[in-house]
Amino acid sequence: MRFLTSAFLLAAVAFAGEPENRRLQESAVILTEIMGTGDNAIPQSLMEKAACAVIVPGMKKGGFIVGAKYGRGFATCRKPTGAGWSAPSGVRIEGGSFGFQIGGAEVDIILLVMNKKGMERLTSSKFTLGGEASVAAGPVGRETQAQTDATMRAEILSWSRSRGVFGGIALQGATLRRDTQVDDALYGANKPVLDILDGHVAPPRAAAQLLATLNKYSSRPNK
Repeated sequence: MRFLTSAFLLAAVAFAGEPENRRLQESAVILTEIMGTGDNAIPQSLMEKAACAVIVPGMKKGGFIVGAKYGRGFATCRKPTGAGWSAPSGVRIEGGSFGFQIGGAEVDIILLVMNKKGMERLTSSKFTLGGEASVAAGPVGRETQAQTDATMRAEILSWSRSRGVFGGIALQGATLRRDTQVDDALYGANKPVLDILDGHVAPPRAAAQLLATLNKYSSRPNK
């Protein structure tokens, strides 16, 4: 009986990882598509400065649960050495106002956390965008468009893509929280989020494409 119970639990963990793996791959595709749009992409200068990135692929097949979850995705931060990005940690975005683009069947969200203070918030259980953390609509286009007062002051910059339209959007009042169910499925139970985002946990194989894309578009120039 003990053997059967252990086998059942192992099978459950393996099954639980399948949707997370798909979501990691979707996140990589979204970032690749957006960064491949040239003048309409997130400015690479901001990617190079970012301390962390959060990618939330749009909900599929009818989308959002009314009045509750808007999406599930992943956060990853630069390793303390500055070489590469950490294993991704699961996050949820819930509630709040997402602006005029919300309402389609699918909405993709990208956040760039621009400083250490914003990075520290990712290790908390929950915080409010536009409340505890200042958030501004991220610019798109060439380097000069990134040098605005809003982007220089904000802890977090945000973008969304809906029905093919991509642009900055302020997620005022939305909450960002750790998705422990996802982390448990990917890394085992009770793994501290700080260990994951500090680079002390090996990333899953399904995250390889996402981390490679981040490295491609966020490599900091040699000084």
